[in-house]
Amino acid sequence: MRRPGPLWAAAGTGIQVGAAMVATRYVVDAAGPGSLGFLRYLIGLVCLVPALWLRPWRRIVARDLLPIGLLGIGQFAALMVLLNYSLQHIPAARASLLFSTFPLMTMILSALLGRERFTPAKVGGSLLTFAGVSIALGGAAMTAQPQHGSVWLGTLAALGSAFCGAACSTFYAPYVARYSALHVTAFAMFVAVLALAGIAASEGFFLAWPRFTAGEVAAIFFIGISSGVGFFLWVYALGSAPPTLVTMFLGLGPVTAALGGTMLLGEPLPIAALLGLACVLAGLWWALKPANAD
Repeated sequence: MRRPGPLWAAAGTGIQVGAAMVATRYVVDAAGPGSLGFLRYLIGLVCLVPALWLRPWRRIVARDLLPIGLLGIGQFAALMVLLNYSLQHIPAARASLLFSTFPLMTMILSALLGRERFTPAKVGGSLLTFAGVSIALGGAAMTAQPQHGSVWLGTLAALGSAFCGAACSTFYAPYVARYSALHVTAFAMFVAVLALAGIAASEGFFLAWPRFTAGEVAAIFFIGISSGVGFFLWVYALGSAPPTLVTMFLGLGPVTAALGGTMLLGEPLPIAALLGLACVLAGLWWALKPANAD
């Protein structure tokens, strides 16, 4: 892997996911999972409009519309609805830990489909990043009890969210090469917004506008704007680097959330977060060494 740009993009997405998960936990009880996902990606799609306006549109041929649309529904709709649903039933730390199985699932799927091969570096790196997330989240990930909801439903939803992302991540590359990351992201997100609008309607979103507080409105706009930028970077990275390497950077998300409490809220510095960060970085270094990254 000689080009560092896609890996920097993947790192930025990993950090964005961690920040957005914290904000989602703050606002998820004020709107249904589908409604929040609809707002998230509607705002994200609007953020992409200026870039699309400045860059000539590449027409997507008819045979590719359906697969790109399905990728959008899986990546932006099903994944987010399941993850938001899990946050209604289990603590954010546990949802983050379960979602961090994303790289392991991606590696297995890519190998089964013949798109990548198992190597000691990829296996070891993926396991190290997962271990880093586990350490960073500490015992709270498994011992904290939700105040309401079903633990099993929340757990299955979080794992289902990770699986949706892993499945979609293995199929983006040829479309990005054919049309560009910006155009694939925009069309996939547009289809996802249409699908999420249907889910939001079933939750009654369009019958009565939810009464959000000022803090919740700010959180929704942060989630939406950062998602528009973050998922463009994500698709760009998947179009230029092996999906297993790209998804490993999601290990930065939970660590970012843990450290963010210290830097932004003045909370005590969690030693476990520093140890977890060290494991995540060690796993990334192992997998990205020049002899292993291709």
